[in-house]
Order: sequence, then structure tokens, then C-alpha cells
Amino acid sequence: MTDPILDKLLDAALPHVAFDGWSPATFNAAVADAGIDPAVAKTACPRGAVDLAVAYHRRGDAAMVAALKEADLSNMRFRDKVAHAVLLRLQVIDDKEAVRRGTTLFSLPHMAGDGAKLIWGTADAIWTALGDSSQDVNWYTKRMTLSGVYSSVVLYWLGDDSVDIQATDAFIDRRIDNVMQFEKFKAQAKANPLLKPLTGTLERIMAGIKAPGAATSPDLPGIWRDPQ
Repeated sequence: MTDPILDKLLDAALPHVAFDGWSPATFNAAVADAGIDPAVAKTACPRGAVDLAVAYHRRGDAAMVAALKEADLSNMRFRDKVAHAVLLRLQVIDDKEAVRRGTTLFSLPHMAGDGAKLIWGTADAIWTALGDSSQDVNWYTKRMTLSGVYSSVVLYWLGDDSVDIQATDAFIDRRIDNVMQFEKFKAQAKANPLLKPLTGTLERIMAGIKAPGAATSPDLPGIWRDPQ
């Protein structure tokens, strides 16, 4: 459930973001334009425009999940479902400049943690919407890998001026192909008697990290396969 005060502030802020970024000036203008008492606005957004930038990102995640629920993915390979979800996440954004300004904000050293959490949240939203039910170390590796893919895609998309972001669509496929190649290499390495001790050691290290309340699995499936 969204906060109506936060939504109203965010809508009022967006026209100002292109000029002033996610800044105190934007927040103050949004408060004035929305006609909201400054004390109430500060309660909704203790960090001012930073909280509005966070809300904008999460609004995009929610819109992407809604679009995924309406999409017919039945005839897609699972890796194509992931690619489609990433593309949808970009398509539901109606203000590239707001994203550009947000990328600048969350690249600041003291904001990097917030930025990483938002990207992780997007990856988690995609996997959850696609029915991921992994409970071992794969829960983490899926989201970690997709976070890297999504981050690189956003940076590429910000500079993409192709028709219907066709260049970005192709870039998404290339990035996911890179992941698939790594998964293939990992499978081959596990089958190689010379490399098997190394991969076994790596998996034991990774198995020390597991999802809350979950048991680890000794055999890690490819993270881009259909969820089991």
C-alpha cells in the first residue's frame, strides 16, 4: 500500500527534478506545489528529496511487477522471461532524466548503500514475480547476478537514443548471454576432475551464506533455469 502523501509529493517533485535533481530545492518546491504542510511532508520524507528518489525507484518496481502479471510469458524460455522483465522495468519509466539524476545521487559515496539496496530490490522483485522459489545459496546468487546485469543495462539505456530502445533490448540479450556462458563454464568446470576440487571449495564457501531459514544444497543449479 502506498502512502498518498508520499505519492502526491513525488508527483509534484518530478517536474523539478530535471532542473534541480533530487535536491532540497526540488523537495521544497514539491511541498509548495502539492500544498502539503512542511511538517507533514518532513514526516513522510525525513530525508527530503532522497526519500522521494527512493520512492520513485520503488514506484517503477511496482509498475514493472504489475506489467509482468499482465504479460503472457507462457511460450518464453526462462532467460527470455528475465530479459523481458528487465526491459519492462525500463519501459514503465516515463522520465529518463529523473533516473539520470537518481543515478548521480546514488553514486555518491554516502548514498551508495541506498543505491545498492534499490538495485537489489529490483532484482528481487523480478525473480519473485517470475516465481523463483530457491531457498539455498541460489537465492542470493540469482539476485546478485541480476543486480549486476540491471545496473549495466540502466547505464547503457541512459545513453540510448535508438528507436524504441532497440539497442538497449539487444544489450540486455548480450548481458544475459554473458551470464549463460558463465553458467556453462561453471558446469563444465564441475565436470572436470582437475577443477572439481576448486569448484567444490567455492561452493562450500558460498554455502555458508544462505537465505533466512533455508537449507543449503550441495548441487547448485544454473541460476537462469526455470525455478524448481
